[in-house]
Amino acid sequence: MERRVILVVLALAMVLPALGQKYKAEKGETSFFSKATVEDIKAENTQISSLFNATSGDIAFSIPIKGYQFDKALMQEHFNEKYMETEKYPTATFSGKLQGYTPSGPATQSVTAKGKLTIHGVVRPVEIAGHVEKQGDKLLMKSSFVVKLADYNVQIPKLLWQNIAEQVDVTIQVTYKPQ
Repeated sequence: MERRVILVVLALAMVLPALGQKYKAEKGETSFFSKATVEDIKAENTQISSLFNATSGDIAFSIPIKGYQFDKALMQEHFNEKYMETEKYPTATFSGKLQGYTPSGPATQSVTAKGKLTIHGVVRPVEIAGHVEKQGDKLLMKSSFVVKLADYNVQIPKLLWQNIAEQVDVTIQVTYKPQ
């Protein structure tokens, strides 16, 4: 009888941590910044969906392009209609593996996300550096990286080359809660 109790306790000790290793985005924000000769462009988006499996390292993001908010309504309209064609390409996604994260490791860890980033209908392999910080039972992930518009077939009209940079600086911050 005592041996059975020990086996059940050991089994639960192995199963329960594995159940707590799946996380869902509780809140998040992504932004981009484009420094150009004539005008800087900045937009923010809080409509992020993301899942992270700390055991396997699997991670996925989905960001609705129309969720980006600009200071100027006309910029937002041009972004959605002329450049990103959001009716045709409504979301940006990432799916891959987070490497370097250990659930039992230190509170702050440097990580690398390797996978496929899809923007404007173009899928490209990427490697993105970032950090994971444990905050109680939650995880905070942060990253900053550069996206070259030409890599994703986002066309900049020759007339506007001074208004829009060829690359944008992207930042993302997501707080995950256990599922």
